[in-house]
Amino acid sequence: MFIPVEEDVSLHGILFKSEASRGLVFYLHGNAGSLSSWGGVAKSFTDLNYDVFILDYRGYGKSSGNISSERQVFQDVQTAYDTLMKRYPEDHTVVLGYSIGTGPASKLAADNHPKLLVFQAPFYSLIDIVKRKFPIIPSFLLKYKFENNKHLKACTMPVVIFHGDVDEVIYHGSSLKLREHFKSQDTLIVLKRQGHNGMAEHADYKRELKRILEKY
Repeated sequence: MFIPVEEDVSLHGILFKSEASRGLVFYLHGNAGSLSSWGGVAKSFTDLNYDVFILDYRGYGKSSGNISSERQVFQDVQTAYDTLMKRYPEDHTVVLGYSIGTGPASKLAADNHPKLLVFQAPFYSLIDIVKRKFPIIPSFLLKYKFENNKHLKACTMPVVIFHGDVDEVIYHGSSLKLREHFKSQDTLIVLKRQGHNGMAEHADYKRELKRILEKY
């Protein structure tokens, strides 16, 4: 699926269909790779009867153009979301962000009304990460804020955070700090002996994801 966002720029996304759809997971992936490597995560959700749409950002995979501003990222993601909402009711939609993807995911959820926001290995803000001198953040993003802490306060839907306690990329204390902005119905699930990658294979993640998606 190609989604035009400007006259000469289109975003590429793939919609994975489940056998008996209960709704949609709108998935915003991390910095490394593209749909060719991220598509494998879809099975975690299609097995639970959710369709999954995974989007490539500008300059990733088959998506054209280049990222030039934080606002542009937010607008692109909103355009893709609006396109999918023509197919799915928003009250059956889950917004999910992983790692860098939690930045646009938090803004998208704050500006819209999905039924649930899920974070996987989120940062408090990119500024917070930079202050800790994490070199993994790509240089073109260092000038952006991506303030999950700010946007989380504006999210009216339930929020669920998964974070590994031995995450070597985004320290799990980021999620402990985000928890300070929780509403009563929000949840942090710390995964024991889980690093930044491979979360989908963690037994506790699988169990809790199933419970959460069945609940909502």
